[in-house]
Amino acid sequence: MSLAFIPLYIKFMGVESYGLIGIFAAVQGVLAILDMGLTVTIIREMARLSALPGRAQEMRDLVRTLEVVYWGVAIVVGIAVTGLSPFIAHKWVKAGQLSPDTVEQAIRIMGMALALQWPSSFYSGGISGLQKQVLLNGINIGISTLRGVGAVLILWLVSPTIHAFFTWQIIINVLNTAVLGLFLWYSLPRTGKGAAFQKPLLAGVWKFTAGISGISALAIILTQLDKIVLSKMLTLEMFGYYTLAGSVAVSLYRLTGPVSAAIYPKLTELVSLADEEGVKKIYHKSSQLTSVLILPAAVVIALFSREIIFIWTQNPVTAEKTCLLASILVCGTALNGVINVPYVLQLAHGWTRLTVYVNSVSVVVLVPIIVVLARHFGAVGGASAWVILNVGYMFTIIPLMHRRLLPQEKWAWYLNDVGAPLAISVLVAGTGRLLMSGPSSQLWTIARLGVISAATLAAAAAVTPVTRQWVLGKIHGSALLTEKKGLS
Repeated sequence: MSLAFIPLYIKFMGVESYGLIGIFAAVQGVLAILDMGLTVTIIREMARLSALPGRAQEMRDLVRTLEVVYWGVAIVVGIAVTGLSPFIAHKWVKAGQLSPDTVEQAIRIMGMALALQWPSSFYSGGISGLQKQVLLNGINIGISTLRGVGAVLILWLVSPTIHAFFTWQIIINVLNTAVLGLFLWYSLPRTGKGAAFQKPLLAGVWKFTAGISGISALAIILTQLDKIVLSKMLTLEMFGYYTLAGSVAVSLYRLTGPVSAAIYPKLTELVSLADEEGVKKIYHKSSQLTSVLILPAAVVIALFSREIIFIWTQNPVTAEKTCLLASILVCGTALNGVINVPYVLQLAHGWTRLTVYVNSVSVVVLVPIIVVLARHFGAVGGASAWVILNVGYMFTIIPLMHRRLLPQEKWAWYLNDVGAPLAISVLVAGTGRLLMSGPSSQLWTIARLGVISAATLAAAAAVTPVTRQWVLGKIHGSALLTEKKGLS
């Protein structure tokens, strides 16, 4: 939904106003440090406690305890963004058509929207930890549809301004947070006793929460620094193009996010039960599924970014200014996506130290690189830093993790889980890129992109063990069913 409506947002408000939405996303990303690891903690604790008998009341008390903390943080978030709005509008953002007062007012509304959205991630984490992903997906689908459709209707029929856009975000965030909160409490086991704030429960989870908080703080520096630097260096219009390219790259997480959401509580449960064979099986299956979902899509987008963005936005200027940025950011995001399952495995074991150490070194080494690249090459330099970061992750975190967790499975991950689908995706999509030359009609371009995308996905699925076995199983099952019908 977010991808579908972006061209309409730009059409109604302009690229400069869409740049403010990018500022909103950057502020939201930076303030994620105030989550303090509570969302990941609630996912892990709900999954762990639900697998143990007699812990229902502890589950309810823990949710109440962390809920109180999270709402306190939400108030801080709202006050902080509202208080910083004059500085951001007058000293940081380089607006062209929009006046500083208009920008300041929009940022004030952002603060309210952020504060009301903040607790929704905590409630989502609780529902996910209870392994009710279907329920959570249903809520997310409904809210996302209402958010996108409602915003377009507001911009079209009421007021095509950034203020109207963010006012609608406030309304939808109130609804989203309320619905998620109600369903989380409804999904918790009944005990006949009210939930209460229990300070000792914080002591029981503080070590894991502190580790996650450290990881989050360092990750925010590494993933948001390019946006912070570029929002200062670039015009608001150019930052709007960078935000658009980032939206294309972030869309890959829509493919892998459901896998991580499903396997984190499951891996936590298997680790709690000391089922190492089950952990290994889920680890490889989910890694391979992630690769098949993300790598073919990433390679096709990277190689055909200009055509895809033009078809999407129907604007040749936007496509020209965004395509290279999108290709670079997509490559970095794809690498980040495939290492997400190993990261989830670490969280399931309650092991946060490795990622904290690696991110600490990355901050020291890469922050100067990001600043230098952004200053000399602008948006392209900032995007390139994202690729450098994730290439480093691929060759540091994975070997170090496998020394402790599943030590015999490292090369299987590199070769079978990631290497094979990546190589075949590059081969098939690259061949398609070479064959697809010269001008053509938009309809013919869409048809060829569809064929190349389907062929790349099919090839990746064919060389990846888990998807190949699944497809062959379906074919074999269908053949048996046909044979039985023929005999009958």
